[in-house]
Amino acid sequence: MPKEEEGDMGSIDFKLHYKSVGLVILLLLTTNCVLTTSSAWVADAPATPKTPLLKQEEEAIKALLSLTTGLQQLACNSVSDPQCDGKSIICDDNCNNTTFCHVIEMDLSRNRLRGSIPPSLVQLQSLSMLDLSDNSLGGNLPPFQMKSLHYMYLSKNKLDGPIPKSFVNLTSLVNLDLSSNCFESQIPPELGALKNLSRLDVSDNQLSGSIPPQLGNLTNLLLLVLRANYLVGELPSSFMRLVYLAVFRAQGNSLSGEISTLMVNWTQLHTLDLLGNNFEGPLPTEISSMESLVSLKFSNVVTAGGSANNFPDLRHMTSLRELTLRNCSLRGPIPNYIWELRYLEYLFLRKNKLNGILPAWLLALANTRNVTSSHRYVDVSENNFTLTTSVSDALPNQDVNIFPGCSSNSSTTNLCDSFCGNRKYKQLFINCGGEQVDVDGKTYYADVSPNGASTFFFNKTGGWGYSSMGLAYERRQPFTAKDPCNLPKTAAVLLETARVAPISLKYYGFCFIKGDYTVKLHFAEIGSSKNKRSPPIRPKRIFDVDIQGRNVRKSYDIAKTQPDENGDTIIPFNISIESHLEIHLYWSGNGSTFFPPNYGPLISAISVEPVPKQQKTLSTALKAVIAISSLVFLALLLLVLWKLGYLGGKRSSKEELKATELFPGVVYTFRQIKDATQNFNAVNKLGEGGFGPVYKGLLSDGTTIAVKQLSGKSKQGIREFVNEIGTISALQHPNLVKLMGCCAEDNELLLIYEYMENNSLDYALFRSEELKSRLNWSTRVKIILGIAKGLTYLHEESKLKIIHRDIKPTNILLDKELNSKITDFGYAKLNEEEHTHVITRIAGTTGYMAPEYAMRGYLTPKADVYSFGVVTLEIVSGRNSASYRPSDQTVYLLDLAYVLHEQGNLMDLVDPKLGTDYSWTEASAILELAMMCTNPSPTLRPTMSEIVKIIEGKAKIKTTSSTAHPSKDDNALNKAVAALSQPSQPESYSTAGPSEATPSYSNSNNITNEI
Repeated sequence: MPKEEEGDMGSIDFKLHYKSVGLVILLLLTTNCVLTTSSAWVADAPATPKTPLLKQEEEAIKALLSLTTGLQQLACNSVSDPQCDGKSIICDDNCNNTTFCHVIEMDLSRNRLRGSIPPSLVQLQSLSMLDLSDNSLGGNLPPFQMKSLHYMYLSKNKLDGPIPKSFVNLTSLVNLDLSSNCFESQIPPELGALKNLSRLDVSDNQLSGSIPPQLGNLTNLLLLVLRANYLVGELPSSFMRLVYLAVFRAQGNSLSGEISTLMVNWTQLHTLDLLGNNFEGPLPTEISSMESLVSLKFSNVVTAGGSANNFPDLRHMTSLRELTLRNCSLRGPIPNYIWELRYLEYLFLRKNKLNGILPAWLLALANTRNVTSSHRYVDVSENNFTLTTSVSDALPNQDVNIFPGCSSNSSTTNLCDSFCGNRKYKQLFINCGGEQVDVDGKTYYADVSPNGASTFFFNKTGGWGYSSMGLAYERRQPFTAKDPCNLPKTAAVLLETARVAPISLKYYGFCFIKGDYTVKLHFAEIGSSKNKRSPPIRPKRIFDVDIQGRNVRKSYDIAKTQPDENGDTIIPFNISIESHLEIHLYWSGNGSTFFPPNYGPLISAISVEPVPKQQKTLSTALKAVIAISSLVFLALLLLVLWKLGYLGGKRSSKEELKATELFPGVVYTFRQIKDATQNFNAVNKLGEGGFGPVYKGLLSDGTTIAVKQLSGKSKQGIREFVNEIGTISALQHPNLVKLMGCCAEDNELLLIYEYMENNSLDYALFRSEELKSRLNWSTRVKIILGIAKGLTYLHEESKLKIIHRDIKPTNILLDKELNSKITDFGYAKLNEEEHTHVITRIAGTTGYMAPEYAMRGYLTPKADVYSFGVVTLEIVSGRNSASYRPSDQTVYLLDLAYVLHEQGNLMDLVDPKLGTDYSWTEASAILELAMMCTNPSPTLRPTMSEIVKIIEGKAKIKTTSSTAHPSKDDNALNKAVAALSQPSQPESYSTAGPSEATPSYSNSNNITNEI
């Protein structure tokens, strides 16, 4: 029985209302079936004899009903029986005393079913309708084979894995709804064989890859919904054959390419939604032929070269009710016929290059609180219109937004200055969605405006405002969230409320004094976790964050950064403000927009304060001077080291330390560091490295630091100290740990780093159950990508080309948000391009060194690539390569990976702790990439920049045919094979951590062999 596509608009009702028709038919049927052994379900007709179900069908029903404690006894003859509450199991009417009944319909939606769909369900071969939607069913789908099945509804569950190819056997299927689940991998091409299909909905899943062209064979398709997945590539040209298509929704993917001419045949289409993709412009002229359109939505359509496009010809779309052309590079005036479209209620043309004069009636409407016009939702903000009235006079209305913005490209730039008059501010505090409150001596402005989805609000007292954009499907829905019951008593009052927008929310500070500021954004997921009507799978709240037009968070997910469901996340940013501040939170294609009031961009509080003088950001000119000075310093340092014999020959420890006098960073006194660490108190000890301990410290200005204490009496300690300050001081990258300063007094050698809240990757993977529980699949991919970007910078992007030589989990630190940062440059080596180093002093860690370097001393950037590959295997598998010892029962991780790869079972390496909550396609690609990186031949390994492109999906993996295995020890390889034959003994794998304790900022298990 088909479900209505929620949110569809328009007067055309193409849907087949099977339930209403079926009800009439079913009332004419006499249901005579009973279970033979149980009264769990009875459908009794008093006037006729009871006939038993077929045995296998009875068992299938029992198995399904066993999945719930909430389902009441079903004792009904038809769907008209009030006992059923709309839920029914219906048999056919061909029963008599000598035959068995067959189940033909089953509706158990919204019945709190939990667990996996039993495989025995496939025994219901006469089933024509199956509705298990809105439950908590999980796991993979069984291989359905019911050839009589016409209608299948499995939406709003927790089903995962790939969509089964066995769907090809459901040849009678008319409606298929798999939306709001966790299905992954690609859409199976086999769905294209279901020629009777009229409705297909796979929205709000984790499907990836391109759209199979075989879907173009579904020529009876009326509705196709692909919304909110991870689909890429172009729309298949085969879609030209979908001539009866009435609804096509593919918003929230990463589809690209030109918007093809396939739409010329879609003359029956009344809903087209392609928001949040990456199509190339201009908009096709063929759109004008779709005269039946009721809803048309495009966004982010960019023309090659950045040129603008003329407004498309839509004059014949007389039934148009909703038009969204957001950020489509449109230029010129809005055509007059747009304002004359009789049924148009929703007009969204935000962020284009449109100009001209807006109609007087619209400006009057903008100044009216009570909207009566049919054009009641209008957002033409962030364009270049000539205004015949003051924008500040057009602010009160909750459904009209004409605010032009404050960008330098706007012809109304001075408008933002007009809000201020003579007032200037140097701080701003907003309690988003809440009343005015005082927190820590700071007054947060109230932000309780009830205005709607598309509006501009201005606070005259504080010189700030916000611009909201989106479509409100419910006229009275709230745009503030409040949920104090979900918060612990100790929670800050700022977390009790939030402002939310369907698509875009932009906060402005208009009247700032020029200077450097720290912006803190407070996020907390509130308002929905205890909603009894929430679906089993909470839609994804994912949005981007821009500050001053620069993206600072891509695809930000509040739920993944909160320490717990009742906590909050505060993210600070240092920025420069000339006069205006702009903070933009917006949906860019990922996440859900199905329930806009609940799952659009959300923020709880904003604070803006000046950066203290000692922490001010350096000017661009000063940064350039420092960069040049760093290079000069490094050249002088190398000269001094050569003079002192460091680059060849002997020298004294005292002479070596003279080089630190050239260090361009902060040189701390020993007393400062002693006070910061409370005299190196054991309570502050973070770990023990190869050359000494690491401590947490707190400087007098409140800055938290990590202090690595090296031995001034150790030749290796001095060498590492000098090498590290000489290398990392010239490097700046988000994925490299920041060396803040050093200290060299007497025999005390101290390196001072920025403090990493989550210790090291080694600690998170192998030593902390709490941290490992936070390492979900997306976080692991983020960590892998961060390491790759850091190494790309070292190898290819920095002025000094550096080979790290010691990439391993202990040398990858994790900040508060689990971003990865490379540390420990004590063994780093300057790379002379186009030359291969032959090293007589091998430095690194067993288990991570490339074979050509460990055995022959040949050093190139590909040695780091090899180490990266090993670390990637560890991250995906959760197994530790460093714990391997030839004499014990552990298995070398690379040997295990090699054997699994040869057997075609490489995916068996994926960490079992991930369960099924990961992308099969993504994991398979990353494991294949790791195998390439650990190829015994360095020439067959990719470069780090190639690796970054592959992980980001911008390049494909080029496989190699090398069959050499990593271990030269046949016994080690045999152990790996033997381990695979004993799956019940996980202790045979190398999962234990290395011998040292807590590896943060350290050099554990390092070796330096003289050859």
